[in-house]
Parts: sequence; structure tokens; C-alpha cells
Amino acid sequence: MTDDSARASQWGGAELDVAAYFARIGFTGPAEPTAATLRALHAAHTSSVPFENLEPVLKRPVPLDVPSLQDKIVRTARGGYCYENVGLFAAALERLGFGVTGLHGRVSMGARGSIRPATHALLRVTTADDDRVWLCDVGFGAGPLAPLELVPGAVNTGDWRFRLERSRGDLDSELWILHHFARDGWIDRYSFTLNPQYPVDYAVGNHFVSTAPRSPFVTRPFVQRFRPDRHEILDDTTWITEYPDGTAHRRDLAPADLPKILAAEFDIELGDADAARVASAEWRTG
Repeated sequence: MTDDSARASQWGGAELDVAAYFARIGFTGPAEPTAATLRALHAAHTSSVPFENLEPVLKRPVPLDVPSLQDKIVRTARGGYCYENVGLFAAALERLGFGVTGLHGRVSMGARGSIRPATHALLRVTTADDDRVWLCDVGFGAGPLAPLELVPGAVNTGDWRFRLERSRGDLDSELWILHHFARDGWIDRYSFTLNPQYPVDYAVGNHFVSTAPRSPFVTRPFVQRFRPDRHEILDDTTWITEYPDGTAHRRDLAPADLPKILAAEFDIELGDADAARVASAEWRTG
């Protein structure tokens, strides 16, 4: 059932143009806080809104207020990274009456043993029609297409495979780990605790990932488009297509080709000025 996280407006749901958001993600189902609606919204958002970090790469701020998120993601049909996607999704869920609690994940994928800051936003969500607790991750760029019930075990969302593990962290704290299957086999994606996070916490993490010289999001474009049958990745000028069975296809692009590929494969249409900046690969020269 919806819980205390829905008692007060934390996520700006009242500011959301719900009809415009539904149109942006192609959602036509009932606007009610049920598990079925949550699954439909999660799939629609994840498969409609690309992951992208072009604003930090182009040295522009990344605001997280709902009007700014609507202007960018809904009205101009751009994408965003985790804080933007999760902020918009949280506002929609709050508006519909779901129980919404922010969480932070610590990405371990590719960390090679180092400890990264907890800068991945995700949500704990409850519904009005049953007692299950759901993990919603619409902002990683690589699925899942559906919310995952917060219980240990493996689950498929369509053809894509995921696994939740419950472990113990420092000071014997409860620690959850999400694994997914991709071109490198089973890998741990991130760990998280159930310590509630609030918009102000997301603002701090967002400032780091969008401005810090150590953040990978300021050093090169990283864009993703996740679909039921494939996962498109643009990492700098490398374009990778992953499939649910773990196979992948890799291509190297010229910077001048990036605006065309962003539009055709990632559904990101840039204006002329931004397209020219991306085509020049200005992030390589500072």
C-alpha cells in the first residue's frame, strides 16, 4: 500500500503537466496508483526517454526543478541522465498517488575495485493495490523495462535479465546489489541501501556529476537508448549495440557524424549551434 513517503509533496508533482508527460512517453492507461499502472509507466518512460549527458559536456547547468525537466524532456523531447529522469518520474508517481521514496546507488560497473560516490538516483515505490515494494530505475539508460520487486532473486523484464542480491554492508547494514546480463556476462551494476534520499540530496549528487572534473559525465558524450530488443550506447565516438543474449556490435564514428547518429538512433534532435559543437568534439580540447 502507499506509505508515508507520499504524505507530503516532495517531488513537485503538482507542477507536472501530466497530460503532456503521458503524451511524451506514449502512456494511455489508467492514471491510478496500481502495480499495473506502475509497470506500464516504467516501460513507457524507459523505452521513450533516452539517457544523455550532453548538457554537462557542453558546460551547461542541469536544473532538476520540475518546470525545467518538463521543458527539456517533455516539451523539447530531449533526454537526461538519472537525476533528470528519476526526478520527472517521481513527480509523475507522486501526482498519481504512489508512495515514492528516493534512493541513491553506488555504481560498481567498471569501477575495477575502486569506491565511487553514491550518485545514481533510483526510487522505492509502493502502490495502492498490494503490499509489494518496487525498485524503479528509469535513469540508468540500460533498463530494466519494468520495476523490480524488492526481493532477492533473478527476474526477466522481457528478454533482458536482472538479479537482485541482498547482502550486508559496513557496520552490518543492509545492502542491496543489482546485477544485469550484457555483453560482458553477469556484472554487478550498483549497490544501494534503503536510506531515504530527498531532492536536496539529489541536488548535491547532480552538482558533482555535472561539474566535477573527476566526473565522467563532463569529459565525453555518453548517450543510451534502451528498447525491448536492443540497447544502443554512444560513448564518445564509439557506437555499441547490445542484445539481450549478450552479443554486441561496435562501430567507430567520426565526430562530424555524431549529430546525425544522435537523431537517427537515439532520438535526440539538436539545434544547429549544439550540433556544430558536438560535431567539433570540443570536449577533447576543453
